[in-house]
Amino acid sequence: MSFTSSSRQLPNTDETPERETPEPDAPSPGIEQPGPASQDASADSPDRARDTTDAEPGRGASSSGPEQPAPAAEGEPAVGAAQDATDPEPERGATDAEPVVGAPEGEVPAGSGAGSSSDDDEGGEDGGDDGDKPVPVSSPPPAGHADEGADGGTDEDGDTVPAAPSAGGVGEAAPPSGRVRGWRGRYPVAATVLAWTVTGLAAVLVLFALLMPGKADQFHPAQFLRVPVEAVFGAALVLVLPRRPRIAVSAVAGLALGVLTVLNLLDVGFNEYLGRGFNVVLDWALFSDAQAYLQDTFGGGGALGIAILAVVLVIAVLALVTLSVVRLGNLVARNSEVATRATLVAAIVWVTCAALGVQVTGVPIASEHVALAVQDRAHRVRDTIRDEAEFQKIAKKDTFANTPPDQLLTDLRGKDMMITFIESYGRSAIEDPVMAPGVDATLTAENRKLTGAGFAAKSGWLTSATYGGSSWLGHSTFLSGLWINNQQRYRTVTAGDHLTLPGAFAKTGDWDTVGVMPGVQKAWPEQKFYGIDKLYDSRDLGYRGPKFSWSTMPDQYALTAFERLVHGKKHDKPLMSTIILTSSHQPWAPIPRTVPQDQVGDGSVYDAIEKAGKRPGDIITDARKSKEEYGKSIQYSVTSLIDYLVKYGDKNTVLIFLGDHQPIARVSGDHASRDVPVSIVAKDPKVLDRIADWGWTDGLQPEHNAPVWKMSAFRDRFLTAYGSTPHS
Repeated sequence: MSFTSSSRQLPNTDETPERETPEPDAPSPGIEQPGPASQDASADSPDRARDTTDAEPGRGASSSGPEQPAPAAEGEPAVGAAQDATDPEPERGATDAEPVVGAPEGEVPAGSGAGSSSDDDEGGEDGGDDGDKPVPVSSPPPAGHADEGADGGTDEDGDTVPAAPSAGGVGEAAPPSGRVRGWRGRYPVAATVLAWTVTGLAAVLVLFALLMPGKADQFHPAQFLRVPVEAVFGAALVLVLPRRPRIAVSAVAGLALGVLTVLNLLDVGFNEYLGRGFNVVLDWALFSDAQAYLQDTFGGGGALGIAILAVVLVIAVLALVTLSVVRLGNLVARNSEVATRATLVAAIVWVTCAALGVQVTGVPIASEHVALAVQDRAHRVRDTIRDEAEFQKIAKKDTFANTPPDQLLTDLRGKDMMITFIESYGRSAIEDPVMAPGVDATLTAENRKLTGAGFAAKSGWLTSATYGGSSWLGHSTFLSGLWINNQQRYRTVTAGDHLTLPGAFAKTGDWDTVGVMPGVQKAWPEQKFYGIDKLYDSRDLGYRGPKFSWSTMPDQYALTAFERLVHGKKHDKPLMSTIILTSSHQPWAPIPRTVPQDQVGDGSVYDAIEKAGKRPGDIITDARKSKEEYGKSIQYSVTSLIDYLVKYGDKNTVLIFLGDHQPIARVSGDHASRDVPVSIVAKDPKVLDRIADWGWTDGLQPEHNAPVWKMSAFRDRFLTAYGSTPHS
């Protein structure tokens, strides 16, 4: 057998040398020139050096000199010669490295596998490469520390490997001797600590992902002191799979768990803001609205930064969870005996706790959180798909669809109607101990203003179809009489011709219908569905002042513009006006301040008020401050509306105003209702007499036990109360 030289310089020879054996009894461990005897021996048995080394596992390459080949017993052939003559060359591995001509004795070239372990899972990735520098062969393992490579066993991935000859104690379990390739060899203690730290963090991350709840108020220690059945099944599966299927299954399972973790994070956010979990079918469209909200609140740069952080977070979660599951799978396979016992114990504990119903602070020890979460999402997807077909049938049914125009709203003829939504005006504003004192005082004061001007009011509660946001769902539910609680239903109903309250007034031919919507900043095709003849959005109201976070203009200005552009002008018919006020939209900073009516002008007066106000970043992360500023914003909106009514209303004015939904959970509370206050205000006593049997509270503040209806029920009750005859 002959060998060609590598790129390294061969010691003092111009010939291609034969395989050499070390010269016995060398005085020092340096590189020696082979003598004639060595060359002859090498020629007779090229593999003698390796074979004799294998024959003496107790001696390592780090001894004071080259090893003496073991003499053959009398009458026996030389080991190397016999093997060369009858056996094929054994397969090389990490524990079977052959010396190369030109390399110092006891060293092998980089890449041969000696002195380093393959793909060490505990240490992470390879710490470096010393290039072509020779690497010393590891010294033999200490007594009592068996080399896995010597007797067979498993590799670092947990797979069975055949027994390999011990080349001077070379093996993964052997401690390094001399220079070992990579930083792990130079700093073994630090490498071990880092490896176990990474493994520990991987276990914590996977456990967190398996047990993570979907609501912020459920994050407490007991939630994570549980035994997830998914981990038990996963460990059992890893133990029986071969290496490649095991890694593939671990990677797929890790990616799936990462996706579920991202969805759980979305659930936390949606429950915090909208009072419901994330709908994987419908809610992707809401991200554009969220981006617009962030841009209005934090500016373009802030919104971009948050978007980038969100993308990085998603990628990091998917990557880290996947890598963590793969790493733990390799650890289980590599320590199969211990892992088998641990898996059996965990299974027994889980079954016992599940059977006995063992709990810690009300939280079951036996967890099947992931399985239930996946099942819940599958049901929600199925229900969403079914709901679309069912709602299309519901939307086609309308009690008043075929009512003749002369039989609609006969008891309101000649009245100027105003339906006004106050953003986020919910029950919590009136009953929460933080917001209620200020809001209740404002309602009392404004009610006195109304009484002094000859107006009266009755108030009750409606349960909104949305919570914390998606105001258009509340608007459409109230005006259409249908329960519009998701984007799919909203698209379905607005694409049809279901009769709305503005549409009913328009159908009579006795009212002009207008809309004042400062929150609309682009084309709004829903105008036709609602039956609004003329729309005034943020671009039509002539505002020249600053935005107040998301709100494009103060409510006082929007109402003043309505008076200037619409209500204050002469018109042949009474008006049916739909007005949506926005100053109480989150983040409730800065909040406008009421200015003298003759100073409103084009809105420039609000420049100084906006600059002097609080910043969103100071409010949005503090629940107490958010509650306080939210309450102030409701006070401002109610005051602006009642001031307008007292100043510009007359005996024919009828005002219906309500909230579209409760504020976010951080303000309204984790378990708050979806109720919002609704009031009808008029000077003509006959208007309120028509609803005397509703049981509503006199004044602007409904009592706690006042009647509560679903918001979708208002349309039919209102049409019936004021003279409309059903014709389905």
